[in-house]
Amino acid sequence: MSIETPLLLDTATNAVDYKGRRVLRSNSGGWRSACFMIGVEVAERFAYYGISCNLIMYLTEQLGQSTATAAENVNTWLGMASLLPLLGAFVADSYLGRYHTIIIASCIYILGLGLLTLSAMLTSISTSNNMGMNKVTLGSSELQVILFFISLYLVAVAQGGHKPCIQAFGADQFDVEDPVECRAKSSFFNWWYFGLCSGSSVATLIISYVQENLSWGLGFGIPCVVMVIALGLFLLGTRTYRYSITEVKSPFVRIGRVFVTAIKNRRAKPSEIAIEEEACRTLPQHNFEQFKFLNKALQCKVCTVSEVEEAKAVLRLVPIWVTSLGYAIVFAQTSTFFTKQGATLDRTIFPGFEIPAASLQFFISLAIVLFIPVYDRIFVPIARAITTKPFGITMLQRIGIGMLLSVICMVVASLIEIKRLKTAKEYGLVDMPDVTIPMSVWWLLPQYVLSGIAEVFTVVGLQEFFYDQVPIELRSVGLALYLSIFGVGNFLSSFLVSIIEEVTGGDGKDSWFADNLNQAHLDYFYWLLAGLSAVIKSLSA
Repeated sequence: MSIETPLLLDTATNAVDYKGRRVLRSNSGGWRSACFMIGVEVAERFAYYGISCNLIMYLTEQLGQSTATAAENVNTWLGMASLLPLLGAFVADSYLGRYHTIIIASCIYILGLGLLTLSAMLTSISTSNNMGMNKVTLGSSELQVILFFISLYLVAVAQGGHKPCIQAFGADQFDVEDPVECRAKSSFFNWWYFGLCSGSSVATLIISYVQENLSWGLGFGIPCVVMVIALGLFLLGTRTYRYSITEVKSPFVRIGRVFVTAIKNRRAKPSEIAIEEEACRTLPQHNFEQFKFLNKALQCKVCTVSEVEEAKAVLRLVPIWVTSLGYAIVFAQTSTFFTKQGATLDRTIFPGFEIPAASLQFFISLAIVLFIPVYDRIFVPIARAITTKPFGITMLQRIGIGMLLSVICMVVASLIEIKRLKTAKEYGLVDMPDVTIPMSVWWLLPQYVLSGIAEVFTVVGLQEFFYDQVPIELRSVGLALYLSIFGVGNFLSSFLVSIIEEVTGGDGKDSWFADNLNQAHLDYFYWLLAGLSAVIKSLSA
């Protein structure tokens, strides 16, 4: 008894090892396993941002698309990449489990990146053999463009399987029943995002330079190699991981059945489900009065109380999901119009050396990397001392602060764009889009830094909220729903650009998104986004 009791106390809750055996906290999971996940995330984000950070420049300079069309294509791809995690989470939680889904997604990732590299190399050969002609020629070049978009969306599919599972699997390495590991899990989300931003920041600095100064093929090839390393690193930690016992059940089927049954029983008399509802009242975790119409799914015992609670848990996320869309639209601008702004300014660091416009996204990641330790080690303890709350401020307060910062970011971006346009006019460069405006690119630094600090509050807060507010079996779904915010946000951004482009006259001088940015009005667009975000935030307050 004296030997068994300590072992029972040390046994991880609802977890087994790779052979299906019960595991102890002392020799599995925790930070020893989470570090593998963070390392994989660093590599995966390096690969992903190596593609996405400079994509708008590839579309406009290599494929000859207009600024508005390229922005729409980038937003559509980013939107799809952020929505597909819903499918990845479904596959992981219902059939394959997170571990196997990550492996399969990594293989698809490598295939997509390999084909993307091939398409870029073929495009380079085509353009070098067609000097003086349009960058996208007929015939074989059309096949190259098709190959490019197929490979690009293969990367989106792979990201859809990888993204919700790797983070949920990493968080699964901490036992919420253990006080020490429960506190460590909260820090895990902060350090997870620290690792994410480390990978993306290196990619925006190195890969964007390689792409614009050496070769686009090499610029896409390096992320492919890094993704191979990421898969190897993930497999290396297999023996240390904790695997959730319940992760292969089908939460989507259970939740869907609750809604279908509740609709079928919508005309049921109160007396017909009184007994089931009375049973619900005895369960402390069941929110009986909230979304009461779902209680009708309990009639005839088609659905269990726990299944109804799962459906209610998902519905409770909807208000936060909707009110976060304004932030997501602002978030979408950092990889599109921010980059195009920077391309018009003086990017000279020293004579003969210019930084790529996309590399300015590094400062978003740098702001995050520098501010996360400040938040975790300074802000939280101070806030905890004032509020007496375990984490200083609530998750919703954290999300709200980030939304406010995103509004300020758009206001600052608009003011800086007004100065850029004024400078172009003063120097007579309004009709000369290929001439660099004599204004330092560092004027854009405040909007990038504000965007990064806003992410520390809102994005990390949303990650933790959507993971924490759902049952264990739904955590991949929760994180996929969080990612879908940014998917829909990108689609909404693409929709706004398309509508505004149509209303303001295409590529004429009145267009907000003219190819000649010196004649465009990005400042109007930023003011519009600031106003929309402020209205949405005020409605959610």
